[in-house]
Amino acid sequence: MKKSSLFVIGLILTIVIFLSCSKNTDPVVTPSYPAVSDAFGTTINLSNLANYAVQPRPAYIQKDNSGGNIITNAKATLGRVLFYDKNLSVDQSISCGNCHKQEFAFSDTALVSNGVLNGVTGRHSMRLINTRFANESKFFWNERAASLEIQTTQPIQDHAEMGFSGINGRANITGLLSRLQGIAYYNELFNFVYGNSTVTEGRLQECLAQFIRSIQSFDSKYDAGRSQVASDNQNFPNFSALENTGKNLFIAPPVFNQAGVRTAGGLGCNGCHQAPEFDIDPNTRNNGIIGIINAPGLDLLNTRAPSLRDLTKSDGTVNSPMMHTGALKTLQAVLGHYGTINLTAGNNNLDPRLRPNGNGQQLQLTANDVNALTAFLQTLAGTAVYSDKKWSSPFQ
Repeated sequence: MKKSSLFVIGLILTIVIFLSCSKNTDPVVTPSYPAVSDAFGTTINLSNLANYAVQPRPAYIQKDNSGGNIITNAKATLGRVLFYDKNLSVDQSISCGNCHKQEFAFSDTALVSNGVLNGVTGRHSMRLINTRFANESKFFWNERAASLEIQTTQPIQDHAEMGFSGINGRANITGLLSRLQGIAYYNELFNFVYGNSTVTEGRLQECLAQFIRSIQSFDSKYDAGRSQVASDNQNFPNFSALENTGKNLFIAPPVFNQAGVRTAGGLGCNGCHQAPEFDIDPNTRNNGIIGIINAPGLDLLNTRAPSLRDLTKSDGTVNSPMMHTGALKTLQAVLGHYGTINLTAGNNNLDPRLRPNGNGQQLQLTANDVNALTAFLQTLAGTAVYSDKKWSSPFQ
């Protein structure tokens, strides 16, 4: 028999044996997650995860402080559950989402946010928009957390906020980890994400940070205009004359005389809040707002600020009181503060950009300046961030 015929017969026998074996092979079993289904219904579908990892962003957005904690759909999904779970507070009364509300760009309209057992936050809750897209990688108003990962579990361990402080008979973070270890949906979620059900503080930090960094807003009127030009220095074709004037005032640096009075140029906002991300310059010092909420004294070390994106909604409504004290309620009040900086005795940490030639800056704002800059800041408002379900509470 020819070698070719033997080859064909051998091939046929191989196929027959393979098919016979295949019929006896156990079917592939898809893992089920009954506790996740019971707790979240259709809001969490581990077979069809929401897209956190590859969301589109404009080409002109270049900053990214993720470091080695790159967003994955699985870990951000677990982060979403943790963010909204009241089990993370000692008395099971509040979650991270109570102080950072989606409908207000993940800030709070209250001056101070409620904590556990009648506690309150010491400073106004900061907006969580585009935290990933910033040069500043430190967190809290006073930058006491070296990274977002470290920040995420500090409110949990704060005695007044979420209460796992280990103080006055309360459980510490180990008590929280034990609590979560005993919850069936966390057993399934940690198994799904990590391959085992072990709950650690490091895993909480990793997943919470991924969820928070996934919260992005790039569908504003500003973005529609910026995508049509080569740089922020050009007039945007979709802007009104007033909005373009405000943009130019925002970006251009001012010219001051020896007394610190502006004589020409723009308002210099971009020096600290850099377009197109509008994040805070990591090298800033305080901005002259140095009070303490409901208490005497000075609070000089607050040098961080959230992105200016979604400072307002698209209708111009501010999302929350502004500054760490929540002292300023309108954009006009904010501009008035920067318009005339008063040097306060004892404030040895005022940003030098606000005290040109050793004097508190006087921007000599006109009504048109205020109207134009207000109109421009309102173009930074997005839409989807307020309604996208992947950033909403899964506890429906």
